[in-house]
Amino acid sequence: MARAAGRPLRADAQRNRDKILTAAVRVFTEEGLDAHLERIAREAGVGTATLYRNFPTREALIEAAHRNEVAQLCDVVPDLLAAEPPYEALRAWTRLFMDYATAKLGMADALRAMAAAGSNPYAHSHDMIQTAITSLMDACTAAGAIRSDISPTDMFAALAGIALTSAKPEQREQAERLLDLTLDGLKAHSGRE
Repeated sequence: MARAAGRPLRADAQRNRDKILTAAVRVFTEEGLDAHLERIAREAGVGTATLYRNFPTREALIEAAHRNEVAQLCDVVPDLLAAEPPYEALRAWTRLFMDYATAKLGMADALRAMAAAGSNPYAHSHDMIQTAITSLMDACTAAGAIRSDISPTDMFAALAGIALTSAKPEQREQAERLLDLTLDGLKAHSGRE
């Protein structure tokens, strides 16, 4: 039975949905598009009926898992800015971006298959990530921590490039070095702006 549109899930139902999405990212990352949905249900600690009630198709699960990862990445920005100085918040977020890129890499075949079938699993993710980067960079610029001549679009392109070349788990050290290099290049230095 589908829930009424706009009506929030019960707390236990929301927990189950969240557990399914977390397990889906992990399993699709490990096994790719052909991962068994029964394994995802088992790893989430729910029955297959619960999985199918929430996500009636594999594509619905993949898209929801991807959207959930993007939302988690972007929703953390205000918390980071509240807890850390802006530059440190930006630095911490770039590491979370790499975590997201690594998970997305594991799900890439599934996401590409969905796109080829006419769905666009990336529809909102670009704008959400761009907004997150803009918030972080605006805070850094206001604090005088970074140069003002680098746009959030440039930063997104740099992060995407690092993700393209270094998102595999075994490349994490390289990704960290490249992130540090990029962030060092953003730092405000007197006379350079």
